[in-house]
Amino acid sequence: MQRRLANVNTWTITATIIMILLVLPNLTILTGFVTEPNDNWRHMKEYVLNSYVTTSILLIILTSIFTIFIGVSLAWMIAQYDFPFRNFFKWALILPLSIPPFIGAYTYHGIVNYTGIIQTTLRDQFGLQLNPSYFDIMNIPGAVFIYTLFLYPYVYTITRVFLSQQAASLVESARVLGKNSFQIFWSVVLPVSRASIIGGASLVVLEVLNDYGVVKYFGIQTFTTGIFQTWFGLGDLDTSIKLAAYLMGFVVLVLFIEKLLRGKRQYSYSTTKIRPLPVVKLKGMKAIFASLYGWTIFGFAFAIPLVQLIDWTILTFGSIPQSVFFLAVKNSVLVATISATMVITFALVLGNFSRMVKGKLVTLFPKLSIIGYSIPGAVIAVGVVTTFIFIDQQLVPVYRFVGFSTTLVLSVSLMMLIAAYVIRFFAIGFNSIESGFEKIGTDFRDASRLLGANYTKTFLKIDLPMLKGAIISGFLLVFIDILKEIPLTLILRPFNFDTLSTKAFQYASDEKIMEASQASLLIIGISALAIIIFHKFLEKE
Repeated sequence: MQRRLANVNTWTITATIIMILLVLPNLTILTGFVTEPNDNWRHMKEYVLNSYVTTSILLIILTSIFTIFIGVSLAWMIAQYDFPFRNFFKWALILPLSIPPFIGAYTYHGIVNYTGIIQTTLRDQFGLQLNPSYFDIMNIPGAVFIYTLFLYPYVYTITRVFLSQQAASLVESARVLGKNSFQIFWSVVLPVSRASIIGGASLVVLEVLNDYGVVKYFGIQTFTTGIFQTWFGLGDLDTSIKLAAYLMGFVVLVLFIEKLLRGKRQYSYSTTKIRPLPVVKLKGMKAIFASLYGWTIFGFAFAIPLVQLIDWTILTFGSIPQSVFFLAVKNSVLVATISATMVITFALVLGNFSRMVKGKLVTLFPKLSIIGYSIPGAVIAVGVVTTFIFIDQQLVPVYRFVGFSTTLVLSVSLMMLIAAYVIRFFAIGFNSIESGFEKIGTDFRDASRLLGANYTKTFLKIDLPMLKGAIISGFLLVFIDILKEIPLTLILRPFNFDTLSTKAFQYASDEKIMEASQASLLIIGISALAIIIFHKFLEKE
């Protein structure tokens, strides 16, 4: 009995420590609401804060509208109809997620600017000298265009999976009642898909609020750019904390609105005889139109930027020293591997603890620990920096004792960046592990316990091998997200520490767009491969 309690207590203590480490840095941001404002904050509040709010709201509303339109229409088309290339589009329309929006932004700017292929072709081949302002995308409409192209897969993927698993009786009943395709879509499909549509759109909103690369490159003022400017431009961490606190409050408001939009309505099956959505074969012009629509979205969101990046890579191959490029690859793989490993390890501990111990407090642990994914990277960066500086201040006597000449050790180390990655992307790894635990159930664990094995031995010998698929998929997803992350890396990386994403961003910011293509292409290649593998894995499940 004592051994059993000791075993449970060990898991409890470990899980509690992990939860505190994941939540504490974000809570430090709340101090921004109570600290005394300085002159920079007063000036910002009077002249630019309203602009940050207005621009952010405009970006998320417009992007949400267009991503919902494209994502839902594609999801319904793939789930309901059979047409040429449908099986290809089924997974290919997810690939735009492999292109970080900031890479898409500088690629499209390079395509449409004065020296880009479009204006050059019009001048040289057709003798047309159009006003360059017609092709200017470095504005809010251009940012919405970029976000829509590379974020719509969030809505498409979640909605398509939901529609594909719906009971056929819903659509068939509507047809019996004489409803046409549009009426079925409007009266049946949209209402029952509301939760999945809003869920996908909420991910889009969070990504837009988190983004720094697109708005910085396009010169658009948002909360994230304000945090960077006050911190690095003015050297004012206090004002950055206040901005981060307001942005966190803004995110909480967005999430609250999302809950209201979802409402309390729930749609579930009223029978166990569930059949997948029946697929209707399209013919003639309808089939051509469906294929053309799919190719258009795929072309603009993936094929065109990919081809342009390949062309730039060929033109600039060898212009970047191999040592610089391979160092960025090494750094990217290093931090992504360490961070993803820590995320999966922490997720396994919290996931197993939730299965071992029941209670309201225990169910709260996972919900608190995954809050980091709903908080923009710039906010997490401020919280992590504040926390690590506080820790350094407490450890000054230790640093003096061991002979360090500086009082800032942890807060200038790679550990701070890795900690931020773990906090930001823990939810992705935990969701994968949690779904894995749900699939394997508790029968094997209970049998092991009856045979006398303790919780730890049961976990290592029984649960861990059965969670192999969840561990691999979770690790893969976290690894890719870290590979593409910009705000956290730019703020928290140690001096002279570059990753593929920061290198691409630096070249693009310095107007060396072609040179940025090599790092960008590698990011896209790895991400696209991972997305394809993950999609195939889901298809087999």
